[in-house]
Amino acid sequence: MPEKTFAYTQNRELSWLRFNERVLLEALDEQVPLLERLKFVSIFTSNLDEFFMIRVGSLWDLSLVKGGTVDNKTGLSAKEQLDQIFEAVRPLIQERDDICRQLHQLLAGYGISCLNPEELDKADQKYLRQYFTNEIEPILSPQIIDSHHPFPHLQNKVLHVGALLQDKGKTVFGVIPMPASLPEVLFLPGSEVRYVHTWDVILSQADRVFKPYTVAEKTVFCVTRNADIAHSDETYELDEDFRTQMKKLLRQRTKLAPVRLELGSSVSGRFTQYFCDKLQLSKKQLYVTSSPMQMKYAFSLAEKLPQALQQELTYPPFTPQAASDLVPGESVLKQVMKRDVLLSYPYESMEPFLQMLREAAMDPAVLSIKITIYRLARKAKLVEYLCAAAENGKDVTVMIELRARFDEQNNIDWSQRLEEAGCRILYGFDGYKVHSKICLITRRERGGIMYITQVGTGNYNENTAKQYTDLSYITANQEIGADANAFFKDLALGNLEGSYNRLLASPHTMKLRLSALIDREIAKGTGGRIFLKLNSVTDLEMIQKLREASLAGVQIEMIVRGICCILPQVEGETENIRVTSIVGRYLEHARIYCFGQGSEEIMYISSADFMTRNMDRRVEVACPINSAGARKKIHRLMEVERMDNTKARVMRSDGTYRRVTTGKVPVNSHDVLMNDAMEAAPKAAPEKTGLAKLWKKLQKK
Repeated sequence: MPEKTFAYTQNRELSWLRFNERVLLEALDEQVPLLERLKFVSIFTSNLDEFFMIRVGSLWDLSLVKGGTVDNKTGLSAKEQLDQIFEAVRPLIQERDDICRQLHQLLAGYGISCLNPEELDKADQKYLRQYFTNEIEPILSPQIIDSHHPFPHLQNKVLHVGALLQDKGKTVFGVIPMPASLPEVLFLPGSEVRYVHTWDVILSQADRVFKPYTVAEKTVFCVTRNADIAHSDETYELDEDFRTQMKKLLRQRTKLAPVRLELGSSVSGRFTQYFCDKLQLSKKQLYVTSSPMQMKYAFSLAEKLPQALQQELTYPPFTPQAASDLVPGESVLKQVMKRDVLLSYPYESMEPFLQMLREAAMDPAVLSIKITIYRLARKAKLVEYLCAAAENGKDVTVMIELRARFDEQNNIDWSQRLEEAGCRILYGFDGYKVHSKICLITRRERGGIMYITQVGTGNYNENTAKQYTDLSYITANQEIGADANAFFKDLALGNLEGSYNRLLASPHTMKLRLSALIDREIAKGTGGRIFLKLNSVTDLEMIQKLREASLAGVQIEMIVRGICCILPQVEGETENIRVTSIVGRYLEHARIYCFGQGSEEIMYISSADFMTRNMDRRVEVACPINSAGARKKIHRLMEVERMDNTKARVMRSDGTYRRVTTGKVPVNSHDVLMNDAMEAAPKAAPEKTGLAKLWKKLQKK
């Protein structure tokens, strides 16, 4: 590949690390409530865990292959990428430790104290000893490693206490896995919120656990393993179904090669070398951190506080509002048959979509419901309504993706529940994940068949719909409905080469048609306009097409939350491209593509990012937005995010970011859009349809 290609592109993994640093920097923003700042540290930590398990794990596998491919955006080999990643992570760990220490000091001023067992007074230490004796010690499984006891398998992301032990001139290694049944933190008695980490309690009692050995050194540690399982790489019995195959793969996830070792404190060179030898890791894969290695507890600390303090230290509560496009109390199904509806999460509630499904489950005129599912909540009304529809004699087809990473078991469980209720279950394709978010309701009307189609940018997950910014478009446009019907037919037949009139779909046509739309703007020269809102940009062909448009004078504005492999403002390459990123209270998740301006503008929403996996290796859908009301709503969202000078950061030509400083008045796009939703929400009205009562009767039956 020519050297000049790398002038305007950067490595996706290093770009992702810069995104995660932006998440961490939210913990430094004094405008963010204090406990919310601690949550950002927790999110940074869990993000980094997944990055090592998946991205580093995948590169680790590639680095072992002789003559492996190189990154097409930087020319780096897998090994070179790993070296740069290991180096880039180190200062981020130091930054996290500094921020975490600062936050704990600030929280202590409010009576919320994270303590070490050694610094407690005698009464608290007595309480901990009793708790350890009664609740912890009986379920511990300590182990000695010597010539008669092999080094154990250390499970992925499970905290352990490790110790060098001495007895009668002999030195051995001892390990205590932290039982999964134990909480991350133990709260101490008293009026204030004081807690210790459970693993620190076990660490403090290591001498007692390992008697008669003497503890020479001890530390808390955690191994991160490669978790990038791929079902196509495995061998199965021919008569096994796909659900059984996925269950086997999930068991393998805990057994793959280590890619990182975290230590809770510095240890001697001898101890370090022991870890590296046994885990077959280099020292550059070892990180010492003073921050907690598990931080889920950050999301539950507020529950321990008095209400007044909760309000001071957390975001003001916000309830997703009633949809501005709908009349409360009237049938959603009947309303969307008359006019298109756009729901904007989390500012508006997902409830109208769920109510529409509930109505469809009971509507005698509804013949079928078809839906693609990627991720669901642990408790899902959507499944309840789909099951009810099947039990009421509707033809219900559910394409459920069992390979949704880290949600595999949840989807396996839901697929069994849906199947038991009589739904037809489809599982996708070898080598292609079904990532689209589309639902089709088919009704029999006097004039014939009528379609109601919903296309979304995010999952049908009732929990994340309150945390992620997404769009859900519901339309009775019959051309779109006919496309959706053809799309589901193709899925059922295993046809990935379907082409549709209104919908864009990958892997067959989306990239080609998006490229054609970019060409349309290129033909306009300096009059061309492109707006893209995405989570990630990594696909080299799309990047090269955007560069071509920039060179033609097309003005390109991109709001990219995370990875962005195209470098903007590079002289002679991408001077007409501007990239910003917004990281704030909610996770930016909607994908919007706009080509042109004014009456000539073509607008789509989609589940697909400009990533090779989305364009070439996933089943995705993009839907045109022609409704004037829906377009107005999306333009308002675009306008507000352009104005953001509080949470937005602009990308420089070297891939680094700086805060947006334009505008005299602070604008936080999430706050503005929440306010918009509250002002636009219709007043509640009495239930007119009686559907709620009817649904309760059916449930009792």
